[in-house]
Amino acid sequence: MADPVGLQRPDRARPEPLWHQAEMVLRGLIERGEWASGSQIPNEDKLCEMLGISRITVRHALRNLEEAGFLRREHGRGTFVRSATVVAGVRGLTSFTDEMKSMALSAGTRLLEAHRLKADKEVADALEIAVGEPVVQLRRLRLGNGMPIGIQTSHLPESRVPGLFEDAAGIQSLYGWLRDTCGITPVKAKETYRVGQVTAADAELIGQPAGTPAFEVERIASDVRGPFEYTLSTMRADRYEIRSVLYV
Repeated sequence: MADPVGLQRPDRARPEPLWHQAEMVLRGLIERGEWASGSQIPNEDKLCEMLGISRITVRHALRNLEEAGFLRREHGRGTFVRSATVVAGVRGLTSFTDEMKSMALSAGTRLLEAHRLKADKEVADALEIAVGEPVVQLRRLRLGNGMPIGIQTSHLPESRVPGLFEDAAGIQSLYGWLRDTCGITPVKAKETYRVGQVTAADAELIGQPAGTPAFEVERIASDVRGPFEYTLSTMRADRYEIRSVLYV
């Protein structure tokens, strides 16, 4: 891998810590595509030489980029730029689109189905509405940098989302549409993760053979008025991670 042209080294005269400057420089190389997805980055000695900083400073920057999901380290092999991967864990309540942006990935959505349905007991209990109340169901393929990451099936009370069914095909960010059109801003969400597998119906869409292990994610999102979204997702296990930091 050749040295990037015009690389701006960390500057000790600037107020930001050197490790933070180095992190931003390396992140910029990834975001601009100079270090391609899946490629191996230079080793620590080369990075020290390239950036003019110490090994400790380089390691600090690399650790932060790894925790943010930009890099992955493989024991005995080196450090690589991550492919399109969502890292879930302790984070703020965000939409899939915002998660993609935080990972320097281009979010994409393909509407698979949109239906008006009557809520069954499972959906009604999750949304705290009566059984049989009208809901809008959206089934969408979610993409990162054009690659399939997961399939999400969302249910929303029709009374709270007028126009959603009609606009569904053109919506890229559901939360953005809900905010701008319906005045719905999420304040909390409950998520449950389970180990599942890719179904035969989803295999071709998600790009993996039926039976491949996957994450099944259940989300109930609420605003100040209560639950407004119940979503079941199947996420590719090779492109979606759950990461937590535990403290004593």
